[in-house]
Amino acid sequence: MTSTPIADLWPTLPGADTRPEAAYRLLQAAVESFAERGFHATTTRDIATAAGMSPAALYIHYQSKAALLAEISQAGHTATLALVRAAAAGDGGPAQRMRRLVEQFTAWHARARTVGRVVNYELHALPEDAYAVVAALRLDIEREVSALIEAGAAAGEFEVAEVRTAARAVTSLGIDVSRWYTERSSETPEELGRRYGDLVLRMLGARI
Repeated sequence: MTSTPIADLWPTLPGADTRPEAAYRLLQAAVESFAERGFHATTTRDIATAAGMSPAALYIHYQSKAALLAEISQAGHTATLALVRAAAAGDGGPAQRMRRLVEQFTAWHARARTVGRVVNYELHALPEDAYAVVAALRLDIEREVSALIEAGAAAGEFEVAEVRTAARAVTSLGIDVSRWYTERSSETPEELGRRYGDLVLRMLGARI
């Protein structure tokens, strides 16, 4: 079980099909370096060397390591939002859709755990303009989950005292998977997703 390659996330961003292969190598190297060392401890030389390139070659594609982090963060959050929207808009009642959302959200953070660690735990390092874009994407994710919880409560399928708190708890469970999940974990991403799906429905007061 290897972490999802970075290039698999980029179809969600404009212009991804015209991006040169060297840019993907730099992105992958940046993800791995940021996840291992943290953004501030990583140098542009670290990234370029891991990509098999010279430090000067990095600047052909990116102005700085902050630009790399910004693109990684935007792509990761855009892919996550697309997943959440698709699951929330699918067939079935609110409880069924919530189960599907949690299963897929959890499995995504297990498979793409290296990207997940970077996009969720290096937010503080983003430049202000990039942070604003990512913050808006995170708010959209929370709104999608909140709307589904509200629909479940209105249908009598959920019992929730405070929707926004519940939505944050749901997303936090899945996000945290990227922090601790490894290829040595005893459960596959899909198995973990099913268990988290059961857990979330119980948390929301659903009868399962």
